[in-house]
Amino acid sequence: MKPGLPVKKFIQNIKMKIRLEQLNPVVGDIKGNSNKIFAALERAESDSIDLLILPEMILTGYPAQDLLEKDAFREICYRANDNIIKKTTGTALLFGSLTPNNSGTGRKCFNSAILAKEGKQRGIAHKTLLPTYDVFDDLRYFEPNSSFECLELDGLQLGVTICEDIWYNENEVQYHYYETNPAEELKKRGADFIINISASPFTKSKHQNRAGMLRNHAKRLHLPVLYVNQTGAQTDIVFDGDSMAINRDGQSTAHAGAFREGFSDVVFDEESKFLENLSDSEIYKYPKSVEERLFEAVVLGISDYFQKTGVTEKAVIGLSGGIDSALTAVLATEALGSDNVVVITLPSKFSSEGSVTDSEKLAKNLNIELHEVAIKSIVEAFDQSLEPLFEGTEFGVAEENLQSRIRGDILMAYSNKFGDFLLATGNKSEYAVGYATLYGDMNGALAPIGDIYKSEVFSLARWLNEEYFQKEVIPGSIITKPPSAELRPDQKDTDTLPEYDTLDDILFRYIELQQSKEKISELHKSVTVEKVISLVDRNEFKRYQAAPILKMTSKAFGSGRRWPIVQNWTGHEF
Repeated sequence: MKPGLPVKKFIQNIKMKIRLEQLNPVVGDIKGNSNKIFAALERAESDSIDLLILPEMILTGYPAQDLLEKDAFREICYRANDNIIKKTTGTALLFGSLTPNNSGTGRKCFNSAILAKEGKQRGIAHKTLLPTYDVFDDLRYFEPNSSFECLELDGLQLGVTICEDIWYNENEVQYHYYETNPAEELKKRGADFIINISASPFTKSKHQNRAGMLRNHAKRLHLPVLYVNQTGAQTDIVFDGDSMAINRDGQSTAHAGAFREGFSDVVFDEESKFLENLSDSEIYKYPKSVEERLFEAVVLGISDYFQKTGVTEKAVIGLSGGIDSALTAVLATEALGSDNVVVITLPSKFSSEGSVTDSEKLAKNLNIELHEVAIKSIVEAFDQSLEPLFEGTEFGVAEENLQSRIRGDILMAYSNKFGDFLLATGNKSEYAVGYATLYGDMNGALAPIGDIYKSEVFSLARWLNEEYFQKEVIPGSIITKPPSAELRPDQKDTDTLPEYDTLDDILFRYIELQQSKEKISELHKSVTVEKVISLVDRNEFKRYQAAPILKMTSKAFGSGRRWPIVQNWTGHEF
């Protein structure tokens, strides 16, 4: 060796072939998820991949919630980890699982990334930033990481982070501010590139925030970033995958797709610190329109809910002739197939003729089974029975909701008789202000559009006809008719609510942006804002009893929004 020359010049440049693979696990299915991991590993080995990267908690599915408190569950996971490690050969595997905390203090386990090759564990990294906001509750179960080191593999230093670690202080909604930046700490310790394995839920604006955050990291650290995310749905939470590779200049070079399982391969060049896409095709383009993203997410959410619960393959829906039930029927048919969707119309004396015929047209267009059960005589029987109790009172909300509850009973009876899951048809606007009826149209096993505002329901219906189907599947009269519950003569939603564009903007600002009444009143009439916010707060008890709502936004009703029923906050200082 000539004096003065760096040793690096005499070391062969390392090139590593890496696969980013997003899988769709089932929470708690350790055997099934292990088999998915083995299949992915076998594919990678046959393609001569050097490193296969799989998502966060891929062994258990995420979120595993209080399953993690069970000693037996954790022990089975630890044994499964060992079994997976032993099955590795020449392809290195980085996968997410839980590992024991044997320190004697703190929580019983870590949220970890395990690196294995040739039947041996080569390294392990624990999650540092443990979120406790929205749907996340990591600090309830996991001990946080307290030290940083890269994982060595074939001469390269892997900077491994887990989900929240990479977001640092760039979240879609910033609930926590962290002092420690895990990716930066790994850069200081010589990382050749940053890896992030994730179980990051979908929201309709998540992709833009996620891609921007990853670009910022890559450019700031001047290192490539490899991001691998879970896909599929777990109860109310949808994961969109969206796994990608970002070069140190912030440019995306590979993408594994969205709302499906898939993988993408890259080669890392140690000398240039650059990633090269091994695919001949163009980089996958994430759905640009909000409507397409919502469609993909809800269809995946419905499909996985039915498939993963394993209770039934069929859905039943009450079809009113309105836009919400029509959209729900279309989404269910796309998710489950026309043979697995049954709709029932339940006209009353207030139902318009158009509502019935529109329902018939929709069912025909979708080629789904339709039944009619008229409820006029049933409502009259209830009215007669209640007459002694209601004597001297005017027709009002009780009588209106009685019709909805009769429909709910009939739909639940059908569900019980034939084992089909009933889908609730309420939208986010209705759930927010209490215009979905408890024990009526809120009945069901799942609420597919409960996190989609009414104005978005109309936009999505138009997009389906114009862009997706490119023909009129949802009858145009359903989309253009003024929204109405049809529970009294000539009723319209705007009789008691502002126009939906106004209502939805107020709701978005109050629920998702968490703005004050005063702030929202700068844009809308204060009396309207006061009324809407009062309706939202007063109807929390209803939402506590709602079916699981598929999460589409940063603040959905359900597990991610913890609002007290009993409370007297008015938003004004005392």
